[in-house]
Amino acid sequence: MTRFLNPSQMHTPRGYTHVVEVTGGRIVFIAGQVALDASGNMVGAGDFRAQAVQVFENLKTALESVGADFSHVVKFGIFVLDVNNLPILREVRDQYVNTANPPASTAVQVAALFQPGYLLEIEAVAVVP
Repeated sequence: MTRFLNPSQMHTPRGYTHVVEVTGGRIVFIAGQVALDASGNMVGAGDFRAQAVQVFENLKTALESVGADFSHVVKFGIFVLDVNNLPILREVRDQYVNTANPPASTAVQVAALFQPGYLLEIEAVAVVP
């Protein structure tokens, strides 16, 4: 069972949930995904939106490989080079997640990712019944 909670004593978050409680199920950890296609080529050089879409498509593929989908995601770890791109990220993310019960999430601006040219990386934790 998964419960998404926003305690009334905390501010109402925009696009994420403060607390996700999970009881039972398989826990799936998905490594940070960048804008690489199946052939290992960068998608969307210099285009944050294109990279975000590829990242979420990679996450979707990873989830499907274990019989899951975005409804099973309980936590995102988001790493961006520029937090000014977060509104674009939210627009893309909202095309994939249940916006009524979005996963818990942490977004961090970083100085660099594993190779030049990548603008974001997202890791996920899912719980599959």
